[in-house]
Amino acid sequence: MSKRSLKSQGLLRAVFALLLLILLNIISVRVFSRLDFTGNDLFTLSEASKQLVGSLDDKLSIRAYFTEDLPTPYNNHRRSILDQLNEYKAYAKGNLQYEFIDPSGEEGERDAQQQGVSPVQVQVVKEDKFEAKRAYMGLVFLYEDKKEVIPVIQNMSSLEYDLSATIKRLTTSTQKKIGFLEGHGEPGLQELTRVQQILSRQYQLTSVNVSSHTPVPTDIAALVVMAPKSKIPASDQYEVDQYIMRGGRVAFLLNKVDADLQQRFGRELNLDIDEMLTSYGLRLNADLVRDTRCASVSIVQQSFGFNIQSQVPFPLLPLVSNFNRENIMVKDLKGMVLFFASSVDTAGLASNRLQGEVLLRSSKESGRLKSVFMINPLMEYTPAEFAEKDIPLSVLVSGGFKSAFANKEIPLDTSATALPPSGEKLVMGLDTRIVLVGDGDFVRDQYMGNTDNVTFFANMIDYLVDDAGLITIRSKDVTTPPLEQISDGTKGALKYGNLVAPPLLVLGYGFIRWRVRRAQRKALEFK
Repeated sequence: MSKRSLKSQGLLRAVFALLLLILLNIISVRVFSRLDFTGNDLFTLSEASKQLVGSLDDKLSIRAYFTEDLPTPYNNHRRSILDQLNEYKAYAKGNLQYEFIDPSGEEGERDAQQQGVSPVQVQVVKEDKFEAKRAYMGLVFLYEDKKEVIPVIQNMSSLEYDLSATIKRLTTSTQKKIGFLEGHGEPGLQELTRVQQILSRQYQLTSVNVSSHTPVPTDIAALVVMAPKSKIPASDQYEVDQYIMRGGRVAFLLNKVDADLQQRFGRELNLDIDEMLTSYGLRLNADLVRDTRCASVSIVQQSFGFNIQSQVPFPLLPLVSNFNRENIMVKDLKGMVLFFASSVDTAGLASNRLQGEVLLRSSKESGRLKSVFMINPLMEYTPAEFAEKDIPLSVLVSGGFKSAFANKEIPLDTSATALPPSGEKLVMGLDTRIVLVGDGDFVRDQYMGNTDNVTFFANMIDYLVDDAGLITIRSKDVTTPPLEQISDGTKGALKYGNLVAPPLLVLGYGFIRWRVRRAQRKALEFK
C-alpha cells in the first residue's frame, strides 16, 4: 500500500468522524438523553422525581429569573438549571413549561422582585478590578392558583431536591405535622434552625406537650423525642406509649451519658424510660462508644510559654461510615459524626416478635467506655481498647408493639390540676415504626457541621411518615466522602507507583508506536 493511499484512508476516516459527530449533535438537539457515569447517578433524575412530574394533572409553569453574562461559577449555574429543567420537562408529559427571563433594567428588576426573587451581590472582574454586580438567580413556580418561589439558587448540589420538594408542595393539598416532645429539658425548635430550614419545606413542625395527660394530637404524623435531660414522668410515657399503640411513629434520639467536654467528665442520665424501651425490645446501654475513625477537637496547649491551638483526633466522637446499605434511610450516606454516643442493644426484639434493622455501626476498631466517664482528648489508648467491631449505634424496629403499660395501672399525673386520662387503654398496637439513636445531639445547631447528620435526620422523618421518595432525592446531594484508612504499606505502594507508573506508560506507548511504524515501513518496502 502506498503512502498516498494511507493518507487518503486517514482523510476519509476524519471526514466520516466529523459527519458522525454532526449527526449525533443533530439527534441530541431533537431527542433528550443523558449519560451519567457517577456512582450515585448524581446528574440523572431519580425515579421519585420522574414519577412526581409524570403525575402532574395540570400545567406547571416555571419562570427562571437569571441575569445573563454572569462570571464563573454563576454562569455554569444557568446551564445546570437549564439541563435539569429540560430533564423534568421530558418526563412531565407536556404538563411542564419553563422560560428564562433576564431581569435587566428597572422594569425587569421590579417584575422579579414582585414575584419574590431577590437580588444578590456577586463579584465580577472588570478592567482588572473587582466590582459588585446585582444578579438574579431565582425560580418562580406557578401551578393552578398556587405559587412557590426559590428566591436564590445557592446550593447546586441539592438542586433536584429543591425543585422536586417545591413541586411536591405545590401539588399536595396539606402538609404533614412533625411533633417534637417538650417539657423534659429537650431542645426547643429555636435551637434546631438547620432542621427547620430543611424540614419546614415539606412539613409543619410543632412542639408537643403531654403533661396533665394531654394526648399526642392525632394529626401528628411522627413524634421526635430528642435529648431529654430530666426524668420523663410515667404519665407522660403513657401518652407517648398510647400514641405508638394507635400506630404513631416515634424517633427516640437519646443521650444515656451526659458528657461535658469542658469539665472532662460524664455522668449517667436517668431518664426513667429504660423499662418502656425494654417493652419495645430495645435497650440503650450506659456506655460511650469510642472509635479509631473519629472527628477531631480543638485544644489549646502551652509550649514554651505560648498557647498553641491544635486539632486532636477524639475517639469519643465516632465518624460513622458503617451504614446498613440495604436501608433507604442511610444507604447513600457517606459519613456522620456522633457526639458521645451510646450503644444500642437489640437482644429483646426476638422475644417481642419484632423486626429490627441496625442502621449505624461503629468501625472494625472500636470499643466502649463504661462506669467511670473520664473525658480527656489527650488520653492515650491501647489497641485492646479498640478490640470490638460493628457496635450498633442506631436501630429501626417495626411491627405491632405491646404496650409498656399492658400489665400496669394507668399512671396519674402528680400535678394538682391533672385530670384522669380519657378513653380506654390500648394494650396491643397497630403496625408502626420506631427509630432509636444512641445520640440526642447530632442535629443540634451547636454540633452541626456535617451534612450527612441532617440528611440522616431528614431521611428518618421521611421514612417514618412514608415519604420515601424524597429520601432518594435528598441523599444524592454531592458530599465529600470520608477518606478510607489504609495501611502504611499501601501508602508506600501508591506513592512509588505514582512516581514510576507514568514514565513506564509513556515508554511503553512509545515502544508500541515504534514497533507499529517499523512494521509499516517493512510492509511498504516489501510492496
